[in-house]
Amino acid sequence: MSADTRTRTPYVLARAEVRAVDRVSPNFVRVTFGGLDLEDFGTPGDVYDARIKLVFPPASGILPDLDRDTDDWWGSYLAVPEELRGSMRTYSVRSLNVADAGTEVVVDFVLHLAPGLTGPASLWASAAGVGDELWMVGPRRGREDRSGIEYAPGETSSVMLVGDETAAPAIARILEDAPRGLRGLAFIEVPTAEDILPIDAPDGVEVHWLPRGDAAHGLRLIPTVLDCLGDADASGEIKITDLEGEEMVWETPVYSGSGEDVASAAAGERYFWIAGESGVVTTLRRHLVKDLGIDRAQVAFMGYWRRGVAMRG
Repeated sequence: MSADTRTRTPYVLARAEVRAVDRVSPNFVRVTFGGLDLEDFGTPGDVYDARIKLVFPPASGILPDLDRDTDDWWGSYLAVPEELRGSMRTYSVRSLNVADAGTEVVVDFVLHLAPGLTGPASLWASAAGVGDELWMVGPRRGREDRSGIEYAPGETSSVMLVGDETAAPAIARILEDAPRGLRGLAFIEVPTAEDILPIDAPDGVEVHWLPRGDAAHGLRLIPTVLDCLGDADASGEIKITDLEGEEMVWETPVYSGSGEDVASAAAGERYFWIAGESGVVTTLRRHLVKDLGIDRAQVAFMGYWRRGVAMRG
């Protein structure tokens, strides 16, 4: 790694242009971004579940002017008057492609368009066209600190990946970047069977898609996972944790959003990565850690969004 890479900010602030828009299923739209600012964005083959920030235009449709050269992209964003700065949301990269034509970043957007559920990201993605622009913030290529990546199975011999449609792109990227000898299971709950999308998973990983249809969010995912783990109560009534007035869960083997002691024992034979709606994730956390006795050092629980709450940032 060059001295320049080590000393520069770990993040790239890029003005990204839409190169293609594909409605890949009823509830997913895949947007491909390009542009010169992306040439140093991300490390191909080492993306996994890395988080990126997207800044969508405000009501005027005009992106704010941000300073690409500053180390403080966040300060540059906050310096813009609120009504002019647009909306920022967090996403995962579905794929990062580097070719002769340059670097392209592909993002899968979930289209939450029902009244009361939609937001600026879904609205933007539903109407996006070639040539549209937004700001993108993500890890700089070649850095060893691997900014924003939570997936860290270490030397565990198998993994279990669990999530809803908002976590599907990260699960897909994890599996496609993982060593081909990886073993494990993935459970992905999506709105409909038409939302099942191809994933180039290692041969040793079974991917199970769970279309929920008219069922409530999480009520196909939770019992399926618990039944797989041998929870005797999995067949009973599932009560999803009510998070009203609480922060979203974010607990990994090395970080606790609630301040828990993370100096736990070494991870066991299986590593768990669980993400999606925060009430569903919290419910699974309670069952795995409290009921099944799975060590915190084996699990990453991440609330990506919260039912009934408009997410910011």
